[in-house]
Amino acid sequence: MAMGLSFDWGPTKDCFDQNSPPMRVSDVPAGTEKLRFRMIDLNAPDYPHGGGTVSYNGNGKLPYGAFRYTGPCPPSPHVYQFTVEALDGAGKILGKATAKKRLP
Repeated sequence: MAMGLSFDWGPTKDCFDQNSPPMRVSDVPAGTEKLRFRMIDLNAPDYPHGGGTVSYNGNGKLPYGAFRYTGPCPPSPHVYQFTVEALDGAGKILGKATAKKRLP
């Protein structure tokens, strides 16, 4: 089964909230030690939103603020895509998933 990712803007504030939104990962490959996230604005892909890396302990729920990044602040509705990569202890990518949502 392929790795999955979903998220909800939840408590995300209006502009440049540095706290990541609540997320869920599923079917994370065995041997995963870290999850690396990156967000892009599909309407402005050159804007550097960044992402973050968190330790993975087998829990697929990541709370609001699990990592810091430059949150969205669209002048009009934009579509944002998160990508997550499952990494082993050596940094090898074991799996990958994406999810996208519009804001507002």
